[in-house]
Amino acid sequence: MRPAKPATALTPSWVVVGLAMGPAVALGFARFAYALLLPSMRTALGWSFADAGAMNTANAAGYLIGALFATPIGKRVGDRRVFAASLLLTAVAVSVSGLSADFPVLLALRAIAGFTGALVFVCGAGLASAAAKGGSRKRAPTLLGVYFSGAGIGITASALVVSPLLERVSWRGGWLALGALALSATIFGWWVLDRAPEPAHALAGSAFDGWSPRFMMCILLAYGLFGVGYISYATFIIAYLRSNEGFSAADVTHFWSILGIASVATAFAWGPILGRLKGGWGTAATLCGVTVGVALPLLWKGHGVGYLSAILFGGSFLAVITAVTSFARRAAKPHAWTAAIAALTIALGIGQSVGPVLTGAFSDKANGLRAGLWLSVGILAIATLVAAFQPEPAP
Repeated sequence: MRPAKPATALTPSWVVVGLAMGPAVALGFARFAYALLLPSMRTALGWSFADAGAMNTANAAGYLIGALFATPIGKRVGDRRVFAASLLLTAVAVSVSGLSADFPVLLALRAIAGFTGALVFVCGAGLASAAAKGGSRKRAPTLLGVYFSGAGIGITASALVVSPLLERVSWRGGWLALGALALSATIFGWWVLDRAPEPAHALAGSAFDGWSPRFMMCILLAYGLFGVGYISYATFIIAYLRSNEGFSAADVTHFWSILGIASVATAFAWGPILGRLKGGWGTAATLCGVTVGVALPLLWKGHGVGYLSAILFGGSFLAVITAVTSFARRAAKPHAWTAAIAALTIALGIGQSVGPVLTGAFSDKANGLRAGLWLSVGILAIATLVAAFQPEPAP
């Protein structure tokens, strides 16, 4: 790998698009696409909702551990190298998930994909933050939005490729198709790395040098609660729509495609808005959109309401990640960006670890997913209120 371009020069937007293959693999393929496969896997393997939720809890637990190690590994090895290696390992973990029906093996693969996916996500976010350095206050959130919209690209691609494929092959074929998509995205992600500036790291001192967890407490707490609420929807919404709303395979393809396209558009719709909002109001605004999106199909029936839910949820949930990362860039010094982003990812990882198994167990006890999804709505509403109390850092 050749030396990166200096971080002081403006980075072309297409480089950030290439870095966005990180979230496409780590989130779009390795995490969210599981929702497409869950109904088929649950039927074929005889899982309860708690079993199904445990799979994404394992992924989130691995993600949490990866977030804990991302900053020290990136500091020692370099964010670009960690990003490249972890991207490949995540793609491989996704690919081989179609080769076993053994519950512990699948659980381990979900955890591995979560661990390596966190390294991809955190180091990639550091690279994207460095790429946004030197631009205007309004340009930075847009570039970060482009990076995070990679998850939406992964969601859209999985909807168009995997969902129709499940009509003809088993869930095993679905995982293999996701693996092929992930490996293709990995190649594109590698291609841009030579033009991606390596972010600065603190050379010595405390892990909290250059940023204050105490000052960012409201954002950290809100982000953790967001993790609990949003991942439950992302895990179980397809199963809910198929069992409660009569969605066909074609309807699921439309729903997941709409959600993915809406999340890609997030970068352009929310970027200028987040560039103007102070304190935690950007995070609160995006969380409000997520909350309403999750609540809609629980309040009213119909395919149209389901698609509107996909638009609101898809158009907001990645914007939450953009909002908190944009805030971290304002609240932390440049050398502490990766550390601050890692701390936020840890908070998110804790929430994501709790969300699927909590919702699954609650749904099993209540004999249906509706109760579990309503629990998510309440948690997301609390997250919105908490985020609104976050003050803006001093200039």
